[in-house]
Amino acid sequence: MTEILRLQSISRRFRGENENLVILDGADLSVQSGEIVAIVAPSGAGKSTLLHLAGLLERPDSGSVFIDRVDAGGLSDNERTAIRRDKIGFVYQSHHLLAEFTALENVVLPQMIAGVAESQAKIRAAALLAAFGLTPRAQHLPGKLSGGERQRVAIARALANAPQLILADEPTGNLDVATAGIVFAELLRVVREQGVAALIATHNPELAARMDRQVTLRDGKLV
Repeated sequence: MTEILRLQSISRRFRGENENLVILDGADLSVQSGEIVAIVAPSGAGKSTLLHLAGLLERPDSGSVFIDRVDAGGLSDNERTAIRRDKIGFVYQSHHLLAEFTALENVVLPQMIAGVAESQAKIRAAALLAAFGLTPRAQHLPGKLSGGERQRVAIARALANAPQLILADEPTGNLDVATAGIVFAELLRVVREQGVAALIATHNPELAARMDRQVTLRDGKLV
């Protein structure tokens, strides 16, 4: 296996008027290709901040973030954007699909932004939607899809550019228990089949138990 993500002594604090709020304090984590890791912590513990740092959406106050063994700390904003586009897929609690585009088009668009020809992008998008059982819904707008279907499309979109790393923030948090279990099972299956490294934040211990290992945030550190 190859190390896809490494967080090395990451610290992040937010400065208020009267005090500094320490979110991460020397946190360390490594995630390998084909490995699915759960971050289990209550709301407000810093899971989203950790994912933002891992996804190069924010910069740490100190420490280093390595993506595919490249230290992102010294990269320009354009270089960090290229890594997010080419190597990282994001899945959020809300699907954030573009309402005016079909399910298929939502999965096609990130590929075209990355320079893939539309014809090739449609082939891959159709294959990804098929992997989630969404072929009959490919031409539907998000407003015509169920919550579980919308989240499946969002996961397919995250996988569109064949990323090496998936970062998911409570990806089934807006779904009912039964639908969440089904969508989560499909997420794990496709991620495992494609050999992607995945870091998934959840407060659901049953879902976390289905992953390869679990870490939690405690006093700003990952344990």
